[in-house]
Amino acid sequence: MLMKACRLVVAAFLVSLVTSGCGLGQSTTADGTSTTYTCCDATDVDTVYQPGQKLILHWIVTPGTAPASKSPQVELTARLTGPYADPSELKSATTGKAAPAAGQATFQAPPVRPSGAADERPSSVIPIAEDALPGYYHLTFAIREGGGSVGGASIVLVAPQA
Repeated sequence: MLMKACRLVVAAFLVSLVTSGCGLGQSTTADGTSTTYTCCDATDVDTVYQPGQKLILHWIVTPGTAPASKSPQVELTARLTGPYADPSELKSATTGKAAPAAGQATFQAPPVRPSGAADERPSSVIPIAEDALPGYYHLTFAIREGGGSVGGASIVLVAPQA
């Protein structure tokens, strides 16, 4: 029952983050618009993970009208940091109102550099270590293009191994 209540709280928080949207705005040039990327499918973050699993973020692609050869190089990054005892502790730590949790670990996906092709479906794979402690993890992701970047965050729950 407690786990179900926690999942509902996390799900509500995630919905608010996902629906707020994080991504690069499309810029229109004489050559058309660039392909844009946003993170990620709701099921990617609305899943309870266990140590040893891989969190796979499926990036959402909005194809532009410019040829891929005209699009600037894009880099997609993602990482998990935690664990935290609950979402409020995670929020306090990430806003600088609390110290990082003891035994904190970071799991990072290798950077993804999509080509900009219309049929491309990039994904970031974050391996969660076998010895990862259970708790709430801060998922951060970024889209870097040219000299700028846009990012966002969410919460992912890692449960003890069953």
